[in-house]
Amino acid sequence: MIVVIGSINMDLVLSVPRMPLPGETLSGGQFRTIPGGKGANQAVACARLSADGIKVAMIGCLGDDAFGAELRAALRRDGIDDSHVATLPGVASGVASILVDAGGQNSIVLAAGANDQLSPAHIDAARDLIAQARMVVLQLETPLATVRHAIRLAHELGKIIILNPAPAPAQALPADLLAQVTYLVPNEIEAAMLAGLPAASLDNDAALDAAVEKLRAGGCGNVLVTLGAKGVYAALAGGARHFAAQAVTAVDTTAAGDTFIGGFVAALAAGHSEADAIAFGQQAAALSVARAGAQTSIPYRHELIG
Repeated sequence: MIVVIGSINMDLVLSVPRMPLPGETLSGGQFRTIPGGKGANQAVACARLSADGIKVAMIGCLGDDAFGAELRAALRRDGIDDSHVATLPGVASGVASILVDAGGQNSIVLAAGANDQLSPAHIDAARDLIAQARMVVLQLETPLATVRHAIRLAHELGKIIILNPAPAPAQALPADLLAQVTYLVPNEIEAAMLAGLPAASLDNDAALDAAVEKLRAGGCGNVLVTLGAKGVYAALAGGARHFAAQAVTAVDTTAAGDTFIGGFVAALAAGHSEADAIAFGQQAAALSVARAGAQTSIPYRHELIG
């Protein structure tokens, strides 16, 4: 089983010709509401990309509003166990306002809503579920205290732990937390921030290697830095390697990183090697960026393996 702990949002997506300047009003294009949230996106990606027989469960919080009902229904449509997704009375579900420009790049503003109330008590209530898992996946769109508590519990239970430190942390993550993470999966901005370096400095493999080594010295054994169109830089127990990205015309990059993580985790859960799991995640992400939206862009396993 794969357990994903994290955020569940409704994405409010508006197509724009370009990003607006401060104080500027633009005429936009199509507007859509699409299920999202980094946690839910990764759970959906795991579910769609996993081999038969591998179950996926989600731990998170929703509000008691129309978005909450719609988001729960979306999880269930993909066969995700939502028994530990709490509905909080009098609280709004999380939303993300997303602008997508003509080149497929996005700009996102989050309103956490119910995600901010995911607590250590919710994690303790799901202990039996976590105990059944082989892999536990987390991000940083829920309170850091809860993430730390969940990682500590999963580590005590001997689970493989994948942490996507996104959105980019405002402060360095504690060394004791990183030491309990099996795979840290930041993008290059997040990797630079965690390593205490300017993001612009990570423009070659030597710079990436220096940043990754700082992270590994901080306690994390395996680091996968996602680089968008430039691929993935992976520092694993067997050494470091740059995995080139598949060439693709981007329509919308929303959830590309989440799709990569879902594919990587799904392949590991099926017993594939780390290198093959990275390649599978990249293949899934390449399909996702050619489609619009978050969960609407995430492919199914049969689309990748034929």
